[in-house]
Amino acid sequence: MFSVEYRSAKSQPTRVNCEIDSLTIGKADDNLIVLRGWTVGKRHATIHKRASGFFVEDHGAMGATEVNGKAIDKEYGPLRTEDVIRIGDNYVNVIVDAAPVHAVATPTTPTATTPLPSPAAVAASFVATPEPIVQQPPVQKVVAPATPGLTERMNAARLTLHGKLISQMDLRRVDVRSMSEDDLRLNTQTMIAEILASDTSLPPDIDGARLARELLNEVIGLGPLEDLLADPDISEIMVNRFDEIYVERKGKLTKADIAFSTDQAVLGAIERIVAPIGRRIDESSPMVDARLKDGSRVNAVIPPLALKGCNITIRKFSKSKLVDTDMINYGSVTKDMMKFLEIAVDQAANIVISGGTGSGKTTLLNVMSNYIPDDERIVTVEDAAELQLAKPHLISLESRPPNSEGKGAITIRDLVKNCLRMRPDRIVVGECRGGEALDMLQAMNTGHDGSMTTAHANTPRDCIARLEVMTLMSGLDLPLRAIREQIASAVHMIVQQSRFPDGSRKITHITEVTGMEGDIVQLQDIFLFKQDGYDENGKIKGKFVATGNIPDFCQDLARRGIPVDLSIFQPPKSL
Repeated sequence: MFSVEYRSAKSQPTRVNCEIDSLTIGKADDNLIVLRGWTVGKRHATIHKRASGFFVEDHGAMGATEVNGKAIDKEYGPLRTEDVIRIGDNYVNVIVDAAPVHAVATPTTPTATTPLPSPAAVAASFVATPEPIVQQPPVQKVVAPATPGLTERMNAARLTLHGKLISQMDLRRVDVRSMSEDDLRLNTQTMIAEILASDTSLPPDIDGARLARELLNEVIGLGPLEDLLADPDISEIMVNRFDEIYVERKGKLTKADIAFSTDQAVLGAIERIVAPIGRRIDESSPMVDARLKDGSRVNAVIPPLALKGCNITIRKFSKSKLVDTDMINYGSVTKDMMKFLEIAVDQAANIVISGGTGSGKTTLLNVMSNYIPDDERIVTVEDAAELQLAKPHLISLESRPPNSEGKGAITIRDLVKNCLRMRPDRIVVGECRGGEALDMLQAMNTGHDGSMTTAHANTPRDCIARLEVMTLMSGLDLPLRAIREQIASAVHMIVQQSRFPDGSRKITHITEVTGMEGDIVQLQDIFLFKQDGYDENGKIKGKFVATGNIPDFCQDLARRGIPVDLSIFQPPKSL
C-alpha cells in the first residue's frame, strides 16, 4: 500500500491510501482522486508502483502533467520524496511505503529555490478549480494556521503585478478593442507568465500560479468573484467595498477571505457584467440591475450613491435546476401540497407567489412551471431575465432601461401589453412591482388562464393589499372596489413563501381567493405551516397541515368528472 497527498491552491491537503499498484487521477468519477477544471482530463494521469520505484504516466489531456514545474513526456520516474506533481491547479505528492494515517501533514510546496514554471505552464494554470472530490472516506486532518497577513501581501503583489502588466501593454501598443475575448485572454495570460518568470521580488510564500490566475480574473473576468461563483455552496455574494466581501452559505452570512485590489477593480468587474447585455453604469446612472450568463441576478451601485465604494450583490442560481422532489426533500413543502399545486397549474389556475426578499419566489416559480403542459405557448416578461423555464414553446422578453439621453426605455408594463398580441396561452411575469399589476390582472381576466407572477408581501392578505397599491400605481383613477373586484375575479391562488431565521425556506400558506363579500376580498387557507419554535440547534420546528377546506375549483373539477384526490385536503385529527 502507498499513499498520495494532494491539495489545490486554495485548500488544505488531503491524503488517500491506495491498496493496489496503480492510482488514477482525473475528472471522471471512477478515479481514486477526482479533480475538477477544464484542463483536467477524464483520465489525466496514473501513478504506478513498480519494483524500481514510483512512476507518473501522463495520458495526453489538454493540460500537461508537470513534475517540479516542468511538463513530462509520457512518463516520469522514479519519483523522489521531494518531487511535486502538478495537474491543473492541484499539487500531488507520493508518500513512499506509507502506513495508514490519522493526521495529514502539509505537503512539500515550491520554495524560493524551486525553479519557476515556464510561461506556457503558468498560462495553462489560470482556470479556477473547485475543491477536489475524494472517493475514499474522509480522514482526520490537521489544519495548519493561516499565515498572518497573507491576504494583504497577496493584494499588494497583485497590485504591483497589475501595474507591470499595464506598462507592458503600453510598451507593446496592445489594441484591446480590436481583440476578441479569447485572443485578449490568451495574450494577457502570456504577458503575465512572462512577468512572473522574470520577477525575482515575489515573496517565497506567495503562490505564483494563484497570483497569476487572480490577476487574470481581475483584468479579464470578475476578479476574486470567479472562485465564489464556482463554489456550489454559496447562494449569494455581497461586495460592500473592494476589501470587504461577504457570502451566504446555507442561509448564513460569513466574510470571505479574499478581496479586490482596488475600488477601480470592482468598477471594472461591474462594467464587464453590464456591457454584454446593453446596460450601463456611470455617475449619471449609478445603479444597475443585470444578470450573468448563467442567469444569476446582479445589482450594482457606485459612488456618489455608494459612500463606501462600489458594491455588488449577486443572487446565484443553482447550476442544477430544482424540481418538486428537491423542495420536498429540503422540507420546504410536502408531497400533498406539491400534488395540489400541480393540479392548480395543470388546470390553468391564476397564481400569485408571494414572499419577502430572498424567500425563494423565483425558484418556486421555476419549479411550478414544470407543470405547464408542453403544448402551450408561454411568454415570460422580466426586468432582468432570470427565469429558467424548461419548456419547448417559450418566448422570453426583457425590459430595457433608458439610454444616456434618457430615451428608449421599454418597461415591464409595455412588454405585458405587447405580449397580449403574441397569442400566449400563459403569461408569466417575473415580478410585479408597479403599474404592470393592472395589466397582469387584465390579462388573467381576458382569457389567459394559468398565468403566474410573483409579488413582495409577508402574508396572503398583505399580498391582496399589495396588488391594490400596485394597481393604483398605474396612474388610473380607479375606485378601490373596482380594483378589488378585478383581483377577486383574476387571482385564484396565492402561494406564500417565507424565509426563516435559520436560513430555511418554506411554503407557509396555500390560500384560495374565493370572491368578494361586501368590499372585502375573501380568502380561505388550504394548507398551512404550523410553527412550533426552534430546536437546540436553532432550526425551525413545525409541521405542514391541511385545513380541511376544499378549493372551489377542485369541486368544479369533480363535478366535471375529472378525478381529484380529495383526501389530501383532510386535516390531521389533532386539529
